[in-house]
Amino acid sequence: MDYVIRPLTPADEPILWEMLYLGLQMAEGETAPSRDIVRRPELARYVEGWGRAGDAGFVAHDPDENKLLGAVWLRSSIGGATPELAFAVKPSHRRHGIGAALLTQWVRANPQQSAISLRVAASNPAVRLYERFGFKVVQQSDESVTMRREA
Repeated sequence: MDYVIRPLTPADEPILWEMLYLGLQMAEGETAPSRDIVRRPELARYVEGWGRAGDAGFVAHDPDENKLLGAVWLRSSIGGATPELAFAVKPSHRRHGIGAALLTQWVRANPQQSAISLRVAASNPAVRLYERFGFKVVQQSDESVTMRREA
């Protein structure tokens, strides 16, 4: 499959809402939550008002079929906290190298980023992908893993 990776723009906020929802990995057999879940403050902060100073990321899409495939994005830190990386690939396109390509693009474009963290479900197979990019587990519970990467 051919795809294109391009920088996100402020006009891409709707894409990020969709990617945020798709990034909520459900356990097999678990009912998908309502799409309104992304409007909860703890999740909406990743997308709401996209395009502020310090917001940056990339989207992968299939230009031939005009299909969204995945995205990686980071919001500038608020209150001195380590900025969190958000990342999602459509379920039907996972395990095809799109996630690795997005993370590679992010790391190459942001070599100055001294610290990045992310939170994922403990059962998320992408944990191994993040480890390949230098993320290390700094906190773990039954439900989630917090990883951090120092540049």
